[in-house]
Amino acid sequence: MARKKPIAVFDIDGTIFRSSLLIEFNALLVQKGIFPASATRTVEAVRQAWINRQGSYQAYIDTIVRLYLRDIKGTSVRRLRQITQQVIQEQKHKVYVFTRDLIRKLRKSHQLAIISFSPSEVVEEFRREYRFGIAQGIAYEHKKGKYTGRVMPGTVFDKKAILLELVERHGLSLKGSTGVGDTETDADFLHLVENPIAFNPNQKLYRIARREKWPIVVERKDVMYHL
Repeated sequence: MARKKPIAVFDIDGTIFRSSLLIEFNALLVQKGIFPASATRTVEAVRQAWINRQGSYQAYIDTIVRLYLRDIKGTSVRRLRQITQQVIQEQKHKVYVFTRDLIRKLRKSHQLAIISFSPSEVVEEFRREYRFGIAQGIAYEHKKGKYTGRVMPGTVFDKKAILLELVERHGLSLKGSTGVGDTETDADFLHLVENPIAFNPNQKLYRIARREKWPIVVERKDVMYHL
């Protein structure tokens, strides 16, 4: 019986990509006039609160997700997918050195996968650009070429469950597996892999990593700190 290939699973935002795909995608949709300019003012208010340490990053992201759901309704699927190509081409070099090099190393021995809560269209474009074998994002429902403003029925917001399903579907193995994430939502899948790495972790993931004795890596400018 052939030996199953191990999986190497990565979060994208803040782990590979030095920003958020959803933030950049949303901003470009506003710039192109597909989403209303009023969304920018709302986002900027919560962004400033986060920058000034008066609000959380999660509140910032949750606001963008809420506006995305509101504004995507009635948007052309074809037009939105064109914008995904543009945002990846504009942002594709904005990646961390540590994870970029780790991906290159693991490509030889592992099946590379990305799991993200950004829209599946932009996650898929990211997958193609960086030659990942598997990608899982959040799929938004569309009918007759237009988005309905709803998430696809049956969508799972649990990265542990998503990873287990991907391993089963693609005939992969968790033996020898690697996982990299930056927030507590990634802890779900980091508990499953043999080689978990907390990369630039937020406080909640940092505490989990310390308790579990996971490697912690921080990249600041051109220096990487292994804690």
